[in-house]
Amino acid sequence: MPRTAIEITEDLVRQLLRDQYPDLAELPLRLGARGWSNQMWRLGEDLAVRLPWATEDASTLLRKEHAWLPALPSPLPLPIPAPRRLGEPSERFPHPWLVTTWVPGTPADHAPVTRAAAAAGTLAAFLTALHRPAPATAPTGARGEPLAAQAEHVTQGLASAAAMGLVPDPDAVRAVWEDAVSAPDWTGPALWIHGDLHPANVLTADGTLCGVVDFGELCAGDPASDLAAAWSLLPDGGAELFHRAYRPAPDRATLRRARGWAVVRALGGIHIGEAGRLGRPGGKTTWGPPARAALRRLTADARTRP
Repeated sequence: MPRTAIEITEDLVRQLLRDQYPDLAELPLRLGARGWSNQMWRLGEDLAVRLPWATEDASTLLRKEHAWLPALPSPLPLPIPAPRRLGEPSERFPHPWLVTTWVPGTPADHAPVTRAAAAAGTLAAFLTALHRPAPATAPTGARGEPLAAQAEHVTQGLASAAAMGLVPDPDAVRAVWEDAVSAPDWTGPALWIHGDLHPANVLTADGTLCGVVDFGELCAGDPASDLAAAWSLLPDGGAELFHRAYRPAPDRATLRRARGWAVVRALGGIHIGEAGRLGRPGGKTTWGPPARAALRRLTADARTRP
């Protein structure tokens, strides 16, 4: 995670606002979160400022959100950030930045879902509404493409995690992956997908889901990538409830691919969680527990399927 050479401070953010959007510059401002690619500063009660601070593609992803979030199906059953202003690069800060609406809630890696049935229904309603055919000009990305492209990443990630003792039953995880990657590819229309529905990008309140953020991986393609979220976001038994409620009901091949995407995301979360435990740059300790729980659910599910 390469960091920007410029330290992002309250004073810097306020100066950027004064330069380009002075009508917002005197609103209360405080740090909201340091995410994977962006820092988010809460602006007043209803807005947020997002600024790239890590990862080389953060600026590109912010511009994509500004261009494409307004094109998503509307209304969606859960709040999402709505772009309000785009800040352009300047001598003060050489990257674009974004003013969006603030979505209240606590990230699910800090406050996990506890009400399985309510959250499963909410997640199903959100993705049913989101997964609509995208225009031909919509962005594409790895999260919407065939699962086989992730094979090398999964092989290396699983071997590394197993060597560190982070995966209790690597053979069971490998079996889930091999079944998923052998499933037929998606042949339906390219649908809008969030592309990055891990617990840090989904907000909770009162034990259920209350918002979805960070659409930097938004793209058109196979919905299986999003359906994978059921194993990492929902408590035990929640994935089955979710797949019953999602429409149109996913066919067997789509569920197999979704399990593969869940493996991809869980292995990434396990490594990021371990890096956090060891104090390494880019590590986040809160990513480990939901990732390990997802692998446990996936392998248990595999053992009970006919």
